Amino acid sequence: MSEQTVEKKVKKPLSPTQIIVASFLLVITVGGLLLCLPLSSRSGEFTPFLDALFTATSATCVTGLIVVDTYLHFSFFGQLVILCLIQIGGLGLITFVTFFSVAVGKKMRFKNMSLAQESISAPSVSGLPHLVRMVVKASLLIEGCGTLLLCLSFIPRYGFLQGLWTAFFLAVSAFCNAGFDILGHEGAYSSLIHYTGDPIVIGTISALIVIGGLGFLVWADLYGLRHTKKLRLHTKIVLFITALLILLGTLLFCVLEWNNPSTMGPLSVPEKLGAGLFQSISCRTAGFNSIDLNAMSGFTKLVASILMFIGAGPASTGGGIKVTTFAVIVMTILSFSSGRENTVILKRRIDHKTVYKALTISALALVVAFITSSVMFYSIPRSTFNTPINAIFEACSAFGTVGLSDGLTGEGNALTHIITMLTMFIGRVGPASLAISLASGRGGRKKNQVMPEGKVLVG
Repeated sequence: MSEQTVEKKVKKPLSPTQIIVASFLLVITVGGLLLCLPLSSRSGEFTPFLDALFTATSATCVTGLIVVDTYLHFSFFGQLVILCLIQIGGLGLITFVTFFSVAVGKKMRFKNMSLAQESISAPSVSGLPHLVRMVVKASLLIEGCGTLLLCLSFIPRYGFLQGLWTAFFLAVSAFCNAGFDILGHEGAYSSLIHYTGDPIVIGTISALIVIGGLGFLVWADLYGLRHTKKLRLHTKIVLFITALLILLGTLLFCVLEWNNPSTMGPLSVPEKLGAGLFQSISCRTAGFNSIDLNAMSGFTKLVASILMFIGAGPASTGGGIKVTTFAVIVMTILSFSSGRENTVILKRRIDHKTVYKALTISALALVVAFITSSVMFYSIPRSTFNTPINAIFEACSAFGTVGLSDGLTGEGNALTHIITMLTMFIGRVGPASLAISLASGRGGRKKNQVMPEGKVLVG
């Protein structure tokens, strides 16, 4: 047997990307099995495996799409399992494993450092243990502060224990941009509709969503600003695009729904502005709603779909193609249109690999959203909805790991539930990361082989 044949039979170790993908699959599987148990349901009966797996996928992928109401169907144990899945899914299993390894003083090998670097999208392994500690500690601190603020509203309503649990659950869910709630006693699938006029609930959850959606690297950059006196280009782009999308979203939501009698029409002016702001923020991958989504106009749903598709910042608890990807694509178009050969953002040239990656992510995301919306449109009974925009809205919500729904998910069949689970999973791990993990090891040396140049006319 030749030496080359032996080499071919030796299995290559999993890449960091493959391990991260596998860790999400492991968490989803364990979560689905736990949610199946009679202990997890209020009725004490087994939950159908597909429903349990869908809930586990939605929680781990911090989406919020549900096929059963979280409060009305699941017991305290089931809700606790869902909350653990949200927390692990928001920060990543690898991040937690790395944190505890560092906390007990275990020396990390380079392979583990590379894995942790990939998990939180750190620019380098330098200072990684400190960054991981900061991410976990800051997350728990922010969630704790959010819980205390929400307690001011929920404890007087529900009593100490139920109020505290509700506040804690919503704080973690909002910070992780998950969109799950346990407010089913206010009405099945009601989310925050009954709290539109509560500034504590709406304001606190909005702040948690934005903070969680900025990304770990932005946190670190802002924290170190007092020493460095300057921000990275990445941080500037995330902050600017985030603020721009929130403001534009608020304006459009208010203009389009201001007089809609089924959404913002009955609200006071301050409540309308607050509802528009909250819905714009929630579309950034959070999944809470303070107005009836099913009653929104088709054009409003299209605006919401675009916001959900773009999503939050990289290395955050949110999904979507990410605001930096959107910024690179827009500036590539503007730079090329103005005669520049390179993409320029804030007087900085963006390398071609980043541009190619942004285009690849966007193209793959569009394909995923198109396939998902098509399956929904042709599989769900037409009596449930009248136009394709409902299917597009639901597909973008799944891919952007948002969780907003106008009812299609609950009306779906086994096929639509499976395709939605796949879409949520792809949206969480990233279409490019998943494609790389599946293609890893294929092609060998041919991947970087130099090819002769070809001329193609475009445009």
